Amino acid sequence: MDAHELTQLLEAVRQGRVAPSDAAQSIRKAPFVDTGGFAKVDLHRRVRCGFPEVVFGQGKTEVQIEAILRVMLEHGQGGLVTRVDPATADHLLTAFPDGEHNRMGRTFRVRAPGEAGPKLGKVVIVTAGTSDLPVAEEARVTAEAWNCDVSLMADVGVAGLHRLLHQLDALGGADALVVVAGMEGALPSVVGGLVDCPVIAVPTSIGYGANFGGAAALLGMLNSCASNVVVVNIDAGFNGGHVAGLIARRAGQARLGTGKGEPTRE
Repeated sequence: MDAHELTQLLEAVRQGRVAPSDAAQSIRKAPFVDTGGFAKVDLHRRVRCGFPEVVFGQGKTEVQIEAILRVMLEHGQGGLVTRVDPATADHLLTAFPDGEHNRMGRTFRVRAPGEAGPKLGKVVIVTAGTSDLPVAEEARVTAEAWNCDVSLMADVGVAGLHRLLHQLDALGGADALVVVAGMEGALPSVVGGLVDCPVIAVPTSIGYGANFGGAAALLGMLNSCASNVVVVNIDAGFNGGHVAGLIARRAGQARLGTGKGEPTRE
């Protein structure tokens, strides 16, 4: 149940089409569903945060993930799973033939019925190198799941800065950028000095020994002198895409005149 569905339910009670006791029962059951002891699926996440719960696939069995997705779909919600290994993805594709597996980004997504709608906001994902693409793809899929217009600009790191400068026009008009970089993590600072929107920096674990598994990139980004750069955790493509999606979605809603709530639905 999201804010739109809750409003419809209350309107039905007002009009006498649904008994108050039946509405109370629907709301009482809505907060979460226990899948049998291993998960309590948060069905109120959309009401509180505007987006359904996202499943972190690492450490979960394919059967557990399938059960969680089925609960979400039964309640009219789509499902996004991150950190999906190939064997689990094959199982989920059998269980959900309409599902979308991004092998590079290690994501699996099942869309909710009637999920398509107007794109809300523009997000651009930028990578320093080709090796950063797995993290960038996770960010891209996440921002797309939040119904944003998303584009990807790959391999424009500071070792060949002219590659970025040739694509400055592609950064224009973005509501938020996600800049993914390993090694020393310098790219977000450069990008931040060229654009007038928030830059979500995502450090990756790509790099030689002194990169310390992404710690060097993380510290470099935290010490950025570009004042529009904020940083998420190492390899956290989901977090970068999610935050950028929140920013872009709010900007898109403002342009459509829908304010803080859900996009207008007919």
